[in-house]
Amino acid sequence: MISNLDYTTLQQLWWIICSIVGALFLFLSFVQGGQTLLWQVAKTDLEKSLVITSLGRKWEMPFTTLVLFGGALFAAFPKFYATSFGGAYWVWILILFSFIIQAVSYEYRKKPDNFLGSFIYELFLFINGSVGILLIGIAVGTFYTGSNFTLDLFNRVTWNYTIMGINLRGLEAAFSIFNLSLGLFFVFNARVLGALYLLNSIDLSSTTDLETRLRKNVWTSFLIALPFLLYVLVSILFMKGFDVDKTGTVAMIDFKYLANLLSMPHLIVFLVVGIFLVLYGVFRASFKKGNSGIWFSGFGTILVGLVVLCLPAFNNTAFYPSKLDLQSSLTIYNASSSMFTLTIMTYVAFGIPFVLAYVIYVWKLMDAKKLTAKEVIDEESY
Repeated sequence: MISNLDYTTLQQLWWIICSIVGALFLFLSFVQGGQTLLWQVAKTDLEKSLVITSLGRKWEMPFTTLVLFGGALFAAFPKFYATSFGGAYWVWILILFSFIIQAVSYEYRKKPDNFLGSFIYELFLFINGSVGILLIGIAVGTFYTGSNFTLDLFNRVTWNYTIMGINLRGLEAAFSIFNLSLGLFFVFNARVLGALYLLNSIDLSSTTDLETRLRKNVWTSFLIALPFLLYVLVSILFMKGFDVDKTGTVAMIDFKYLANLLSMPHLIVFLVVGIFLVLYGVFRASFKKGNSGIWFSGFGTILVGLVVLCLPAFNNTAFYPSKLDLQSSLTIYNASSSMFTLTIMTYVAFGIPFVLAYVIYVWKLMDAKKLTAKEVIDEESY
């Protein structure tokens, strides 16, 4: 059946697969969001240990998913991978570094003879949850706003944006209000998910103050995230987009992404349902005192993430546009691997549901019993 798929269908299929992985990462960023809450919600050493132990049981998941996302893009769309990672070098290096210090922090925070002290490693966790997620949002924002690169006939990338003679190599994307708004929405949405996850995973019967602070942070983080989300949505509806005609020529046209939404009504459904689920999860945790809000808001985040990643790629749109040379812009058709590579990858992708089922099974086993204060004390004494 796969061998009967045409090249265009395979290209579209693999962008959808990459988008699903990227949307799953946004859900799993509850780990990073929870890390940024540590100093706000945990007032005692025991509460800090509860938060960090709970998040530490899942920290590999967002990191692995991010690596999978990058690997899938490298295999399916190598031209984009080379252009983005070659030109936006400092953006991706800083993102990678933030995840390195996260791994180091979980490993060494409570080690004997820790000369840096626990505070430094907690700071590293905060940097990963704030700066790391912010930069990822800024990088995704360039799918809409474009980047300052050009490609020559040999696909060699030139990045041309300097300040005082210094080539920023992608960091200039942080100067865009749209990109910053999307990044800040990712950060505060991750904080919402982090608080929801901690409410669901920790036995709070003996730490009612921690529960109160977590529920308060669900609401306050949501209120801070909301205006950034509204700004991004309104901007997408009215901003110019990068249209690709039948000859492959790229041109900027008005209301391009609004036209994309109208031509793909399923994305409108995903967006509306996703926002509703996020809202329901927040209200459930903030006012009904329920602890299952992470699943509602988490699935809603996945749906919204799918819209954000698919909207700038389909309906004859350049998903990685060049602001310096429109014709250097990348589409899912001119940036993808060969038909043979995509076909082989599609066969391999049949194993993904089994891996996902295993992850769900392990997750269920790990969270079958809420984390208790006694369990944390026993682990640290051991």
